[in-house]
Amino acid sequence: MIIDYLFFILGGYLLGSILFGERIPRRMKGIEIRETSSDGNPGTANAFLCGGFWCGILVLFCDLLKGFLPVWLAASRLDVMQPGFALVLAAPVAGHAFPAGSPGKGGKAIAVSFGVLLGLVPHLSGALLLAAWYLFFSLVVIVTPHSYRTADAYICWCVSVVLCRLGSVLSAGAAMISLIVLGKHAQELQNREERQVHFCFRKE
Repeated sequence: MIIDYLFFILGGYLLGSILFGERIPRRMKGIEIRETSSDGNPGTANAFLCGGFWCGILVLFCDLLKGFLPVWLAASRLDVMQPGFALVLAAPVAGHAFPAGSPGKGGKAIAVSFGVLLGLVPHLSGALLLAAWYLFFSLVVIVTPHSYRTADAYICWCVSVVLCRLGSVLSAGAAMISLIVLGKHAQELQNREERQVHFCFRKE
């Protein structure tokens, strides 16, 4: 039983370590996303900005898929109520953020974390909660820059998973995923002199 969980944890981590945000722009456009983008992040946003619409769409799909696939396969074979499944949830996110062979060159793990939550289909409460918090901090209480919006969304998501009693396994997985994502945004969040956060209600 433990070996089965270890298999999906390791497999999810290795799949997460494939940085499509770096490989696809290189293949499709011949560009190095780390050199072309302003922040050097091999993620979906920079794939759209530097590689164009179709490049961005393909990266988004692949990043979602590498989170979705290992969790979906694991959920069909393992007991999702066992504590080890929380590590299965976190593994693809950890792989994307700290990829094998180059742990300091990973992405910020937002798209892949959504993919992980979608892998729990038909139980999509976790994914819907995270999407709801992102929309809340984008359309109702508008937080800028993006790093603060992400931090607020993931913190509130993690707390709401617990308050909504979605289970100890998802709560633990949400906590680990949130810590990884916040860790990847730590430098931007600490750079308070250059960045500010503004809360306001959109008026239309």
